[in-house]
Amino acid sequence: MMGHKVDLGRGRSYNEDKYSACGVKAMIYIGLTGWGDHDLGEAGRGKLPVYGAHFPIVELDSSFYAVQPTKNYVKWNEETPSVFGFVVKAYQGMTGHLRGENPFDNEDQMFDAFKGSIRPLQEAGKLRAVLFQYPPWFECSKENVNTLKVAKARMKDIPLALEFRHQSWFVPEMRERTLAFMESEGWIHSICDEPQAGVGSVPIVLQQTHPELTIVRFHGRNVSGWNQGGADNWREVRYLYHYNKEELLEWKERLELLHSQVKDIYVIFNNNSGGHAAGNAKDLMEMLGLDYEGLAPRQLDLF
Repeated sequence: MMGHKVDLGRGRSYNEDKYSACGVKAMIYIGLTGWGDHDLGEAGRGKLPVYGAHFPIVELDSSFYAVQPTKNYVKWNEETPSVFGFVVKAYQGMTGHLRGENPFDNEDQMFDAFKGSIRPLQEAGKLRAVLFQYPPWFECSKENVNTLKVAKARMKDIPLALEFRHQSWFVPEMRERTLAFMESEGWIHSICDEPQAGVGSVPIVLQQTHPELTIVRFHGRNVSGWNQGGADNWREVRYLYHYNKEELLEWKERLELLHSQVKDIYVIFNNNSGGHAAGNAKDLMEMLGLDYEGLAPRQLDLF
């Protein structure tokens, strides 16, 4: 298949010509969660500069576990090409995941520390969005709607993506109201492909809520491993899944449906437990005929 060259120039002008392979007008950027766990077939595995030679975006999840020092973002900016983009996951205390002692005195201090930490990416033009992924117990309620409003106000003009993990937000009687709320508040929709395993999972909802960006995150479809709770090996099984060709072709069609709604689509493969994310991402890139320009140069793997 002939690859379609996607210009990732700093101006990020949007290509209005349809992709030759699939008829998609939107710019589709495909990447992975993190860069350290993927075998990209080159020397220096686990290094961000190597990752940046293969993919134009990354989801940064270390920011979920701790507010990262500013120097880390300075380093990551320096290690990536000018066209590269980051989706930064919000710190766990900001989304109600935190268990144990809070290292911050109050929520204002916590949000301010997080916003200060990511400033180097903002200044470099590489911050695409901050992802607020709420936990399975964050159900649809007036109290939680207010929580979302407060979070959005605290983050000011930083682009924010929203992902739910409780089915109540998308039950038939709430689906349109949830989407309308997200649109009115300026939230970017993070669409999930994940196991349908009860109230702690959400269905695929193919609807944008922001004209500039939609995020699609692939968590796998390991139903039996999804609700492992506190099991010692939950990280090893929760995202253990390999998408087959038919499943990726389904998503090729879905992305084509989304293209008329939004300028950019960011696709993140999070099925990392078994090392399948990079291969699935490459497969989808090939199906879509995508060949990104402006990435870091590939290293020669001599050993």
